[in-house]
Amino acid sequence: MAETNRDARDSGQDGIPAATVVIFRRAPGGSPPEILMQVRNRKLAFAGGMAVFPGGRVDPSDHELARTLDTGDPDEAAHRIAAIRETLEETGLALGLRGDIDAARAADARSLVIAEERLAPVLERFGWSLALEDLIPFARWFPKNERLSRVFDTRFYLADLGTGAVEIAVDAGENTRLFWTSAADALIAADRGEIDVIFPTRRNLERLAQFDSFSEARAHAEATPMRTIVPFIEESPQGRSLCIPGDCGYPVTSVLLDEARRG
Repeated sequence: MAETNRDARDSGQDGIPAATVVIFRRAPGGSPPEILMQVRNRKLAFAGGMAVFPGGRVDPSDHELARTLDTGDPDEAAHRIAAIRETLEETGLALGLRGDIDAARAADARSLVIAEERLAPVLERFGWSLALEDLIPFARWFPKNERLSRVFDTRFYLADLGTGAVEIAVDAGENTRLFWTSAADALIAADRGEIDVIFPTRRNLERLAQFDSFSEARAHAEATPMRTIVPFIEESPQGRSLCIPGDCGYPVTSVLLDEARRG
């Protein structure tokens, strides 16, 4: 596995490590690809009621499993394992896994990972193996300068399902809804007030809306230097703005502070 944590030295160690994955599927009729989003329960302290991508914090069990692998970068492996585990828990999709996988076995694996809160028992019971290479590093966000109740140091990945013939089901705990949408349609829904998105999600949707296929998004991700994105506030003639660096692949890098949903 190639090392992707090139700017970890700039991010400090005080954020909660987390991983999230943008899952692509082909849309019918040659339309832009769809991505999977979920709406978080409004009772949650962080991003309650917001539309986000599947994912969550990196658990100690993810690091334990990563240390059993020959990857060259156990920390990066733990983040990808967390993304795989959280996706299975939250959506029922057996992403980044290899073996005899069908809808019934994926449902049983989901029940097991929820009960055990670890991915290793799933691999053992079903004879599956990890395919960490299925997750493509896309971005890393660490809003350490913002006054948030919880600050996550989150690595974003891309993954491709290919066909749309998959079964998903919301976990009904942390999330209240799962839905497929193009990135452009998600932005329209946010503008209409049909969904709410926080600042990093909005910026990532704008970036994803540039691509007509998963292969385009992957090529862009692989060609863009990976930097830890730390949003910052900047004064401008228009007013105070929340900004991100301009060389990380994002088409929009500054919005007025009053318009930014920050968490």
